[in-house]
Formats: sequence, structure tokens, C-alpha cells
Amino acid sequence: MSDRALHGVNLSGWLTLEPWVSPVLFADSGALDEESLVRSLGKRHYRDLVSEHRADFIKQADFVHIAARGFNAVRLPVPWYVFGDDGPEAGPFLGCIDKVDKAFDWADEISLNLVLVLDIAPGSASDQTSLVRNHDDFSHYRDDMVTVLGMLAKRYATRVSFAGIEVADSPVAQVRHGLTLTDGVPIHRLRNYYRDAYDAIRREAGDDVRVIIPDAGEPASWRHFMAHDRYKNVWLDCHLYHYTDSVKTAGPSGVRSLVNKSQKSLRAAKRSGLPVMVGKWSAALPFSDSMTTPEGRIALERVYISEQLNAFKDCDGWFYQTWKTDGKLSSWDARISLASFERRMLA
Repeated sequence: MSDRALHGVNLSGWLTLEPWVSPVLFADSGALDEESLVRSLGKRHYRDLVSEHRADFIKQADFVHIAARGFNAVRLPVPWYVFGDDGPEAGPFLGCIDKVDKAFDWADEISLNLVLVLDIAPGSASDQTSLVRNHDDFSHYRDDMVTVLGMLAKRYATRVSFAGIEVADSPVAQVRHGLTLTDGVPIHRLRNYYRDAYDAIRREAGDDVRVIIPDAGEPASWRHFMAHDRYKNVWLDCHLYHYTDSVKTAGPSGVRSLVNKSQKSLRAAKRSGLPVMVGKWSAALPFSDSMTTPEGRIALERVYISEQLNAFKDCDGWFYQTWKTDGKLSSWDARISLASFERRMLA
């Protein structure tokens, strides 16, 4: 396995539907997530829609273009129902393991690293999976997720491009503020899940594949966790979005304050003793459009991207959010956001 840092893009909205990536799929349905879309359209119409979308949205040409832009990796979110009827009870959802197989074929052919991520968000009230009836109680479905991770590890263990597997996407940790506990999964439950997921992956794929654990928005909570001899090749993932953050001023000083927040999070994460990657980041700024001209905003986003890339230079990997959106969202779509950056800045 190469020691070179992983620099790549997410393939969000391909195997699981995302309204911000492909809003036309949700138009006129009244749905804001995939489970609601099934209820609105009916099982047959939904399955036809998702099959057509998966066939067209990401193709081999996308992998070629990603590599040509200087990226060496992709981060692929896969749904918990990826195995269809061969995995946990899939309900109305449509499996997509054949598409994951194709992604590995395409990545192997051009030596692109592929990181799988199980697209669940324990503790999040917005987690759209039908497994989550009570988002505070991760114990209802965590064992099924460990099983799915083991199945994925076994299936792709011998693939050259298999660079890692992340055990969840965006978990939300329960934290205490004074006498109040926030919604989310208690840290000790996440830690137990991470350990069990690690063991399942190692049983099926050995020690070479990276096991990636998300920081659950609490980068300072993983100091020395899984860093001793019993655990090998474990990475910690931070998601560094700032588009909802409060800033005192817009313009360059506001950008600098946001980058400082990224650097602070990364310093806290690195105290874990684990290699750190940034699984998701974007050019989206929290400034109102009325505060700058369109040209000025583009210039600020370019400065922001450059500053973020510099902040990530010592990380073991980063993945922009995302490769592709139907509307070519300038702050989120790598084809637009990073188009003016030279290959050497991204590689």
C-alpha cells in the first residue's frame, strides 16, 4: 500500500440519493430524503428512478477525469442496504453491490485508491435509513452494520485499489453542556462500535486495509484511542465544514477565522496519536451573498480553498465534497470549485 497521502473527492449522491446533489429526483414529490421518496413514489417507481440514476450519474469516464485532474483517490459512500436481500432486511431499498464492483474495476484499471464509507449517521435525527426509528438508540442496528462492514471487507480484501473502509459517515456524539446532554450517541457506545467494526474488518481483510473512524464532531475525544499495539492502520476522519459557522466579518479576515477553526480541529485530532484525514470539506462560506459581488465571492472562495489546502498539507488525506452535482454547485462541485487549480496543488 502506498504511503502517499490520499487526495481525492467524494462520490456523494450516487449510490444513495441526495436532494442537494440531484434535486430533480425529488422534484414534485414533497420528499427531502430517500425513505420519504419511496413513500411518495411507491416501490416500483422509486426502484426504476434509482436504477436509472445509478446507471447514469457516475460512469467510468468520471473515474478517468478524476485521475486526470490529479486526484489519486475517491471516497465512496455506500448505503447500509448495499447487499440488498443478501444483507440486513432492506425493505423497499434497492441494493447496489454491482455498482460497487464496477467502481473497483474502474479504480483498479487506472490505479486510483478507493475508500468505502458506510453511509450511516448514528445519533443524527436526520439519518434517513429506515433502521433508525429512535436516533438516540444506536444499539438497535449497530450489530447489522458490523456485519455489513465485514461483508464489504471480505468481498474487496484482494482488490489493489482498496485503500480503506470507514465505519460510519457522520455520527453525532452526545456531549454534556453544563447539566444538559445533547442528542446523539454516547462516546463510549461509539468507541465500542468502532472496536467491533475494526475486529470484523480485520478478520476478513487482514491488517493492510485502513480502518477509518469518524471523529463524530468531537476531534479532542479520541486521544490514545485505538493507538496502541492491538490496533493497526487506523485513521481518524474529521469533517471540516464551516458554511453554518458564525463569523464577525466577511472578506479575507472572515476566511482566515474559518481556516483557524480547521487548524484548531486538526491539532485536537492529531493528539489522538492516529493518522488524520479530512473526509469532507468544501468551498462553501457562511457569508451572505448580499455581502459580496458574485466576482468577489468567487475570489474569496478561491482564497478559502487555497488556505484550506495549506491547512491540510500535513494530513494523511483529504476528500473534497463532492465530485459532481447536477446543478454544478460552485461551492460544492469539484469540477467547478477546483477547476482553476493546478494539478500540483491537488496531488
